[in-house]
Amino acid sequence: MKELKEIVKAYDAALQSGNSVALAAVVHLEGSSYRRPGARMLVNDEGELTGAISGGCLEGDALRKAMFALSQQRSRLVTYDTSDEDDMTIGIQLGCAGVIQVLFEPIDPNKPDNPIQLIRKALAIRQEAVLVTLFNLSSKNADQLGTCLLMESNGNISGSIPIQGMENIVMEDVQLVMSNKKSVFREYLADGISITAFIEFLQPAISLVVVGAGNDAVPMMQIADTLGWDVRVVDGRNTHARPERFVAACQILVSKPEAVLNQLPMDARTVFVMMTHNYNYDLSMLKALLPSCIPYIGMLGPKKKLDRMLAELLQEGMQLDDMMLSKVFGPTGLEIGAETPEEIALSIIAEIQAVMEGKNGGMLKQKPDVIHEREDIRIEKKIFFTPL
Repeated sequence: MKELKEIVKAYDAALQSGNSVALAAVVHLEGSSYRRPGARMLVNDEGELTGAISGGCLEGDALRKAMFALSQQRSRLVTYDTSDEDDMTIGIQLGCAGVIQVLFEPIDPNKPDNPIQLIRKALAIRQEAVLVTLFNLSSKNADQLGTCLLMESNGNISGSIPIQGMENIVMEDVQLVMSNKKSVFREYLADGISITAFIEFLQPAISLVVVGAGNDAVPMMQIADTLGWDVRVVDGRNTHARPERFVAACQILVSKPEAVLNQLPMDARTVFVMMTHNYNYDLSMLKALLPSCIPYIGMLGPKKKLDRMLAELLQEGMQLDDMMLSKVFGPTGLEIGAETPEEIALSIIAEIQAVMEGKNGGMLKQKPDVIHEREDIRIEKKIFFTPL
């Protein structure tokens, strides 16, 4: 989500300066690539880039393609085959071995539901959303319809499907993506029509709440902010919980533990890490968090500290079920040999990322299969009927 926020910011700056812009987006992939479908890059007519669609190998040619789309004021779909070692356009022996489809869309600022405005709406509040991008894989010279519709989890719909008769079948898949929380690819077929859709699931950035404003919380906030996470620090000591000690985006809350949850917005993308070095404060926070919807509760310190806390809560009569216990991670962090505050912060942030993505945090070299599942990019064909 950080990349999307930066793209919207760059778009606003371009408008202020009178620059025209084009949006490049990876809309499909076969094989391997540094970036996955959904990666985006904004290009203005002075050649400035925001975001990325690869590890750097495609950006030079993509800049030229974006400039061409701007000059023609017409969307274009471009195929990059990084498995072709003789392709001098993007360099040889890249090693990715993927076929990447990149859509270039000139942005019309006068269009209220242009792609950037749809992305802006998706970012406006912390909620899930589904974004629909339509393109024509069978004929690169055909009109590329582009990013055309956004549905937010609150039911708001912006934009529309520009092909009559296709609306219902696309919206069925939009609802499916919202329900399954997983992007899909579809090819919609009718008489003389073949349109591919990237129906993309967007979710809010991770919201990290660090309980404890000690020196070891500072690198936690710095790394999380670099990742584009929402960051907050909670502490009972106003001598420690001071804005000047943390990154500018960090929100500070001075509060007793029993009052914290009533003062913070929380959802399924909110995580907590306890690092106050104050046993009673952490215990009170743990008691409040266990029944909540929070998917990750990290506890700094030895395992015996957490075991003691859980034993005390049981003695108080608190019912601890498997679901509650499964979201408690103590000691918090991955085993990477961390010693310094910065290394410990890296270890904890990496574990949170793994947990939120349903991964185990192991070494990629020990993974028996490919890094990303190929099933995720399979295109399912569906037939729709145009009105007579």
